[in-house]
Amino acid sequence: MEATRHPSPAHDFVPELQPISGGFGAIITGIDLRGSASPAQAKFIRGAFLDYHLLVIRDQQLTKPQMAEFAALFGEVEGNVFRKPDGSTMEPVHDISNLDAAGRPAENPFLKSNYYWHTDKAYLPIPALLTMLHALELPKTGGDTQFADMTRAYAQLPSVTKERIAELLAMHSLEYMRVSTDDRPATEDEKRAAPPVAHPLVRIHPETSKPSLFLGMYCSHIVGMEATDSRTLLDDLLAHATQPRFVYTHRWVLGDLMFWDNRCLLHRAVANYEMGKSRRVLQRLVVKGTVAA
Repeated sequence: MEATRHPSPAHDFVPELQPISGGFGAIITGIDLRGSASPAQAKFIRGAFLDYHLLVIRDQQLTKPQMAEFAALFGEVEGNVFRKPDGSTMEPVHDISNLDAAGRPAENPFLKSNYYWHTDKAYLPIPALLTMLHALELPKTGGDTQFADMTRAYAQLPSVTKERIAELLAMHSLEYMRVSTDDRPATEDEKRAAPPVAHPLVRIHPETSKPSLFLGMYCSHIVGMEATDSRTLLDDLLAHATQPRFVYTHRWVLGDLMFWDNRCLLHRAVANYEMGKSRRVLQRLVVKGTVAA
């Protein structure tokens, strides 16, 4: 598709939007986000986010405060439950990387769960609205991030499956995720801050009103369903939803600022690079959402 150029006042950067082939996502160029976005830029970006659910803004050089200021266009930047290796809580805007405590690339990162399909903060009563990543250091090749479109995945389920899952609740648990992904155990502080919570398996997007699947690595079981049947259903739905036809693989470019809609997309990091030799550092934040419905 051809790039779409959107008019803006003379004092604004003129943005250019290029849809990503595959059904969701778009790349934006022509905006420098250092400093406050103008009203025209803010309206354009918020509208594009609802249309495409994943945006990549190229060629950015944002400090943590600048990134938080831009994210405030969508809502309040959220704090963290997760703890760092030293036991302290992660800052609202923080780095995620493959580096060890000495700043060296490591084969075995502190958190390994990012490599499983998930939506951020689904273990909280109010899951995240969006997640934002800013590429600071990248390997020469690889280090990709994948996204799966839960709205299209739901739409292409058989009618009988849609009827079966329409009223089901899935239990989301931080503690379960840590065990099932062989990640580090949840601390007692983390367990207290994030006890298991039930969300609808079929979630209605609060702004588009479209239904989508809401599942991933935090899902321990379906409420009221026998354990084996519950696990089979969740695994089958995830396998369906993460077929290549529903997935976009993002190949990072230095300076990319990417943010996506956790209400209707799953994501995961891809360990397709030499983690013990190459540095991969991304600046990250999450914006608070609304109760899943």
